Amino acid sequence: MNVILDIYRHNPERSAKSRRQAYNVEVQPTDRILDALMHISRNIDGTLAFRRSCAHGICGSDAMRISGRERLACKTLIREVVENDGDTITIDPLNNMKIQKDLMVDQTEFLAKFRSVEPFLKPEETPPISAEYIQSIEARELIDEATKCINCGACYSACPILAANPNFIGPAALVTAARFVFDSRDKGLPERLKILNHPDAVWSCENHFNCSRVCPRGIKVTKLINLVKKAIRNEFGDKP
Repeated sequence: MNVILDIYRHNPERSAKSRRQAYNVEVQPTDRILDALMHISRNIDGTLAFRRSCAHGICGSDAMRISGRERLACKTLIREVVENDGDTITIDPLNNMKIQKDLMVDQTEFLAKFRSVEPFLKPEETPPISAEYIQSIEARELIDEATKCINCGACYSACPILAANPNFIGPAALVTAARFVFDSRDKGLPERLKILNHPDAVWSCENHFNCSRVCPRGIKVTKLINLVKKAIRNEFGDKP
């Protein structure tokens, strides 16, 4: 079948204006959006810029807005976004990040917010001789959901709060924080909760659920944020 990819184009180094460019591509319904983009890059227009790496939905590098929704190009099939021959698929970069070129966004601020929640284990004790921190199955289940995050930025793009408050650290950072807040092996709970107990952290979330809806790993992002809010209330009382 033939589809039209209507793609956002912008090179800030050359122009302040963006434009859209349409490409006619012959595809199979079971092809991925990434396959179509690679075909354009290799055979039609080598100037088209986008990120991709593992192509298996693990690295999260090819997150973009496909037909108006945040998705991974490597996991989205043509048949999931179009039905008929000649249909159009719109491709746009993620929201809430500066454009580097075309579908590539600058992740500097996004990753700085990720690092601000101290996304690493602060163990309660030195590791045993086996060098393993033993954890029960039940304790592990408390953090399983949060460990699925691949930091693709889909939730960050879909979050309506960031448009009004760019200082909000965003759902991706809060999911990562939850992974350690509820880790039975971690001793950094009080300090970590102090970071999260801030108007620009968990208390900015208004439960729109956009983040949960677009997460390619099916993480219940809003639920995790609300659990962190509950942990903060248990630790400090009401929000600041």
